[in-house]
Amino acid sequence: QEQLVESGGGLVQTGASLNLSCTSSRGSLSSRTVAWFRQPPGKERELVSSINWSGHSIYYTDPVKGRFAISRDNAKITVTLHMNSLKPDDTAVYFCASRWGFYNDASGSIDDYELWGQGTQVTVSS
Repeated sequence: QEQLVESGGGLVQTGASLNLSCTSSRGSLSSRTVAWFRQPPGKERELVSSINWSGHSIYYTDPVKGRFAISRDNAKITVTLHMNSLKPDDTAVYFCASRWGFYNDASGSIDDYELWGQGTQVTVSS
């Protein structure tokens, strides 16, 4: 069974940067939208950013606009979330998720995603 694998989490100070990567155990993330969700302690899981199959549609939640950037490599193997100017409010478990299909719009809800990774912890200290 296919698995999504996240990597790159860690403990950093305010203002630092981290890159989170998502890959598939099958070796490709093509033909689908890939998203990063996060779940802060005691709160619900929320969509942070997503990128559609072609890379031409990208979504960011307002709190991360201008600080985070999502990208996918040309071989469609890895989707990376580049996180800059991190704040303590960014502390959460970050999950990679994928949604099969050639959607032109990267936005969607949590229920749209069929496959999830186990999550990686990001902690930002003040």
